[in-house]
Amino acid sequence: MKVFHVDAFTKKPFKGNPACVCVTDGALDEKFMQDFAFEMNLSETAFVHKLENGNLFSLRWFTPTMEVDLCGHATLASAHVLYDLGIVDRSDECVFESASGILKAKIKNEMIELDFPIGKIDYESVSMDFLRDMAAALCVEIIGGARSETDLIIELAHPKDVVNLKPDMDYICDLPVRGVVVTAKGTEGVPEADDADFTSRYFAPCVGVPEDPVTGIAHCALGPYWGKKLNKTEMLGYQASRRTGFVRVRLEGERIALGGAAVTVLTGNRKPGF
Repeated sequence: MKVFHVDAFTKKPFKGNPACVCVTDGALDEKFMQDFAFEMNLSETAFVHKLENGNLFSLRWFTPTMEVDLCGHATLASAHVLYDLGIVDRSDECVFESASGILKAKIKNEMIELDFPIGKIDYESVSMDFLRDMAAALCVEIIGGARSETDLIIELAHPKDVVNLKPDMDYICDLPVRGVVVTAKGTEGVPEADDADFTSRYFAPCVGVPEDPVTGIAHCALGPYWGKKLNKTEMLGYQASRRTGFVRVRLEGERIALGGAAVTVLTGNRKPGF
């Protein structure tokens, strides 16, 4: 097993979202994969192995505490490793078989672009009473919200409110969702954000990720959410964590393209005998 520490959705080491990518000769024991992900203690550890001739690979993702059905940054990191090692030619697609179906990655305009399912947005199930209660709990002005299949989207009035938010993790953990996406239009007052179309942060303490640095799957929902509001199909998202990063999104019907760069920080091998 070859192991890679990759920073995704960034061109700079120690920025973006770190993932561990494990390239193996075949399927591994599930308990071992979970224990290994706990040992790595990153928001996601990905396990990749080739399935057959061509560029079809099995891909699974684990947080320190559980397996998840979909992860953006660790998929980007996995494709980056396969291209970097020459396992997949840079002119070809990587095709992943996953718990969320077939996912694809390709190099486009010096970035890796992922083909993911688009998030379904439900505006009706988030009441104004709920938003008022949440605004009081988080001590912030909330101007809108929605639900994706797994997460709650909360829109704040200003990008600086997103950057400065200090959320109550216990409160978030009590909500009936996997995580909370906090977002605002534009990047006014956030000089490092390169005039992105929207700013966001993502909190998922109940799955072992108090704050995820740059979240691909959150942008599967942020893309259609902001696409409707801004009347755009192509946008740039800025995630304002301590590490920061950028995700390019393009709406394509029932699919969404997520684009970003990645950089390998460390490489290693699993020691024989364990």
